[in-house]
Amino acid sequence: MASTGKQRKDDGTAQAQDAENADCGERGESASSIGRVFAILGAIGDSGQIGISELSQRLGMSKTTVHRVIQTLKALGYVTQEVETERYRLTIRLFELGAKALESVDLVREADVEMRRIGEATREAVHLGAFDEDAIIYIHKIDADYGLRMQSRIGRRNPLHSTAIGKVLLAWMDPADAREVLSHVEFRKSTQKTLSSAEAVLSILPHVREQGYGEDNEEQEEGLRCLAVPVFDRFGRVIAGLSISFPTMRCGADTKSHYVALLKKSGLAISTRLGYRQAPAPQQIAAEPG
Repeated sequence: MASTGKQRKDDGTAQAQDAENADCGERGESASSIGRVFAILGAIGDSGQIGISELSQRLGMSKTTVHRVIQTLKALGYVTQEVETERYRLTIRLFELGAKALESVDLVREADVEMRRIGEATREAVHLGAFDEDAIIYIHKIDADYGLRMQSRIGRRNPLHSTAIGKVLLAWMDPADAREVLSHVEFRKSTQKTLSSAEAVLSILPHVREQGYGEDNEEQEEGLRCLAVPVFDRFGRVIAGLSISFPTMRCGADTKSHYVALLKKSGLAISTRLGYRQAPAPQQIAAEPG
């Protein structure tokens, strides 16, 4: 009986080891495949245009492997084939990805100065959030001096419909685009005050845009309020929301107006550093005497 038990234990250990080896093998193969993809992209980029045979020789890969990777990259839009030469070149898709990355880096760096200024002035939590499909994602944060505990961290996603940043991002979209985005949102109620439908959200967006800021009044977390303003890029598009979060117990009579003024000033400063130019206010035309 002891021998049988030991045999089962040995068999179980061997199976676990085989599973671990297989998992390691899969991870190794995935890393190797990714390496091949970037090696091929790099070689195409260095050459401008190149054929499969030349790629195979240069990278020491089989033609079959190169062809398989190339076809996948072509299907995804990162590589295109010249009709006359049948050689491959990169598309602008990689440039677009790089531009987005560069834009994000610039945004966080420029926003950090203003966010720290707001944090020092208010001692409250300050967030920078961007649009991420059907939600917002926090890309920078300054913690509150008060030790405020919030369900937020850099990289965390939160709903569009129950956050001040989400409302700001939606308010500056084309109404048809905002409706399309909201059609994919699951309207979970985080608190009793959470808006529960696309129509409810859409109805407040014109007011958000008119007043220049969005508000979350205990809609995401009970006892917590949040105010947010838009951040514009050089093309006048809203690419992020800048917000202050604070407990309702610290919301005095003048708190809201003071925080909105701070946010608008900093939001404009960040936008200006990103190349945004605010349109001049239309001049009032004096009525001619009749």
